[in-house]
Amino acid sequence: MTRTAMSLVVLGIGAMMAAPTAGGQERRVSIPLAVGAPAPDFEIPGATRYGVLRDPITLSDFRGKTVVLAFFFRARSGG
Repeated sequence: MTRTAMSLVVLGIGAMMAAPTAGGQERRVSIPLAVGAPAPDFEIPGATRYGVLRDPITLSDFRGKTVVLAFFFRARSGG
């Protein structure tokens, strides 16, 4: 996986996790996955330093590759 692709995944997931729920909606709570179980497919908006990508990024785009999800609490933000 290229460094740019990994950055896009990390940025998109970080933005999704940091964003408050719209309209006061509650987030669904799901049962944790077993260790070694495949992650469910998801879709997130991608972004680069030049702006938001036209097409969203899905986990299935990286099928067969190693994907690392890194979360940085309020990294490089004013909060």
